[in-house]
Amino acid sequence: MVVGEMVQEIELVVIGAGPGGYTAALRAAELGMKVILVDAMPKPGGVCLHMGCIPSKSLLHAAEVINTTQSAAKFGLHFEKPKLNVDELRTWKLGVTDKLAQGIVGMCKSAGVEILHGNARFEDNRSVRVEKDGESATRIKFKHAIVATGSRPTALPKLFKKEADMQSPRIMDSTGALKIEEIPKTLLVIGGGYIGLEMGTVYAALGSEVTVVEMTDGLLPGVDRDLVKPLATHLQTAFKAIHLNSKVTSLEDTGSGVKVGLEGKDLPESLAFDRVLIAVGRVPNTDNLGLENTAVEIDKQGFVQIDTSCRTADKRILAIGDISGQPMLAHRAMRQGQVAAEVLAGRKSSFDNRAIPAVVFTEPEIAWCGLTETEAKAAGREVGAAKFPWSASGRAMTLADPLGQTKVIYDNETTQVLGVGMVGPRAGELIAEAVVAIEMGAVLEDLVVAIHPHPTLSETVMEASMTAIARIERQRNRETEKQPTRG
Repeated sequence: MVVGEMVQEIELVVIGAGPGGYTAALRAAELGMKVILVDAMPKPGGVCLHMGCIPSKSLLHAAEVINTTQSAAKFGLHFEKPKLNVDELRTWKLGVTDKLAQGIVGMCKSAGVEILHGNARFEDNRSVRVEKDGESATRIKFKHAIVATGSRPTALPKLFKKEADMQSPRIMDSTGALKIEEIPKTLLVIGGGYIGLEMGTVYAALGSEVTVVEMTDGLLPGVDRDLVKPLATHLQTAFKAIHLNSKVTSLEDTGSGVKVGLEGKDLPESLAFDRVLIAVGRVPNTDNLGLENTAVEIDKQGFVQIDTSCRTADKRILAIGDISGQPMLAHRAMRQGQVAAEVLAGRKSSFDNRAIPAVVFTEPEIAWCGLTETEAKAAGREVGAAKFPWSASGRAMTLADPLGQTKVIYDNETTQVLGVGMVGPRAGELIAEAVVAIEMGAVLEDLVVAIHPHPTLSETVMEASMTAIARIERQRNRETEKQPTRG
């Protein structure tokens, strides 16, 4: 043992104070366990709170306000162009995250969860060493551990002309982009996934000319094309340019901007931008944890292998959140945190959820859960899909923004609801009804007979289900008419 090293013994140590980690810690304490919550950051909340979900949604709200004032002219409300104060916007954003972080500290204090700041590393499957600059290390001996260290933006080191460019403030990842240090006149976004499109939406609203380069043949790869189409149509006007089937080959900070090497149809060999955002995904934070000193197994992508109880190959260690695989979503991590704590408390609990909702917080928003048409097609599975256009929604019309649709995926024989997708304003707020329906094994009639308030966007779920039932009944009637009559 190192001289001066503190030693603590605890029933459960949770490493990582993001949504999954603090949820697991609080639930475990609620179930009677003594818990230490360890995190490398000075404030709890993890990437989601400080460098992801919350700051991005704060900025997206600001973008929505700007865009709303601009579009209000079509129904007779005329506003002056907003005056942007970047310092005040940044201060407001930080105020939101700080208040939420204080709330987590308060909840942990009330629950008796000790928060320890520092970098944790497993010495073996019974102890971790926590180090913090300028302070003596702490060695924690534990009965069980839950690892919830999250993820970080994927880096593309091969693109840089010289090593110094990797530290250039002009070339950002999502963390850097959320700092809003300045509003560049021109911004290149590398990657047409949800992170790139959300941040592109923010910067476009704040005044940047945004260009997106995406390697595949469409934005938001993997999402049903009919859901993406309304967003893609809108972004064609909101962004300066969107280049599909294209890629960036090099990045070089010239001192006055970034010279970007490009490859794709109708693209020059290079273009110059004031700033570049690299948004090509995230990688799990499973390195530098000392997991090699345990029996925990990690796959080629760096994800910890777990079962439905969130247990790893090491009987003393569980893992949750981004480090345990896709989808890398905070609400998945939170549910896993509950499961992990309950499993350790001896309760019957399992991460066996049928539907994990996903939301892209662009304008318009896209949300989906359960089975998608893309997945059904890839699996060779025949399913029904019924759509209701928001152009027929009274509430959508009153919002002066009828761009959108709701789609219900169902089993043709049983009419069980298998999936729901929607695109339009506040789609992310509406998708929870579909999640509950799928979890409960609801059939189409359940969504139809449940009274939806009028006029609301939620009615579109009922309307799409009614369309599906009508289609099924017509098909059955046709089949009945084809049957020979008995003479």
